Amino acid sequence: MSGILYVVATPIGNLEDITYRAVRVLNEVDLIAAEDTRHSRRLLDHYAIRTPLISYHEHNETQRSEQLCGRLLRGESLALISDAGTPGIADPGYRLVLRCRQAGVDVVAIPGPSAVVAALSIAGLPTDSFLFIGFLPAKSLARRGVLQALEGESRTVACYETPHRLQTTLDDIVEVLGGERILAVARELTKRHEELFHGTAVAAAEYFSAGKVKGELVLLIGPALKRRPQGTVRDNLLRLRNETELSWKEIVKQVARDFDLPSRDVYRESLELRQQQH
Repeated sequence: MSGILYVVATPIGNLEDITYRAVRVLNEVDLIAAEDTRHSRRLLDHYAIRTPLISYHEHNETQRSEQLCGRLLRGESLALISDAGTPGIADPGYRLVLRCRQAGVDVVAIPGPSAVVAALSIAGLPTDSFLFIGFLPAKSLARRGVLQALEGESRTVACYETPHRLQTTLDDIVEVLGGERILAVARELTKRHEELFHGTAVAAAEYFSAGKVKGELVLLIGPALKRRPQGTVRDNLLRLRNETELSWKEIVKQVARDFDLPSRDVYRESLELRQQQH
């Protein structure tokens, strides 16, 4: 009978942010696969966990996944942890999980901290729907291309960024998405110097230009600002009728969305307009 792969979330800063279940599982498994064994040893020592460690990171992920899956198939139990937070979320892990699922090995989540979710919970930006894109590209040209694709995004966009790239990224956001775009930058979450900036992109660029930025960062970009169309409702009904092949029903829906009005009000306006045209 095969063993179980436990995907275990660990603290993102404060060592107290770990569940009782996670500590128990880390004590009970035969082996812990860690992104950086030296980094993870601090957490394990804090909780007197003596389970053997093995490295599992982006440079050995493919080879190690086969090796670890083999051990699981022979009946050993294994915990997968990352340097901080939930494994597999913009971190190594999914290849091992996929290999285990393909081999019929059970995979169990031990939920807990996640930097992106923690940042979203305190940022004051819409969270009913959000888009997580991992890390933005390191090169400015590629990064601007990604930002251009997000120009009209109606959801909050969450990503990770490095301290040394934050300023250039904020400058690119101002240039591509506009200085009035609302965003939040969460820094050093759960640690002594935790900080959250919330404001416009141009204000963020100015704020973080004042000194060297340190620590882990989560960057949240608010939804695109809704811009009220030019002209009146009637003007826009006429424009869409003359410039597009949309039906009156589609035109009414579009104008109602653009002006954030009830469709029935726009429909009445369209009826009056059509009556005047006959």
